[in-house]
Amino acid sequence: MKDYHINIFYSEKDGGYIADIPDLKGCSAFGVSPEEAAKEIQLAKKAWIAAAREADIPIPRPRYKPIIYQNQ
Repeated sequence: MKDYHINIFYSEKDGGYIADIPDLKGCSAFGVSPEEAAKEIQLAKKAWIAAAREADIPIPRPRYKPIIYQNQ
């Protein structure tokens, strides 16, 4: 299985970087640097998947593709 796409962007409002996984609704993390946000989103992904399994919620397959890759 391929892995999930991760977005990382700077948030003026939050004063740091936000990482999110579009395929996992509500799965996001914060970091003071892009590297920290990337590390934190891996922890958030594991927690999201564990919570979904516990609640017997289906775990979506990785499907999201950024626009630059949608024709591939």
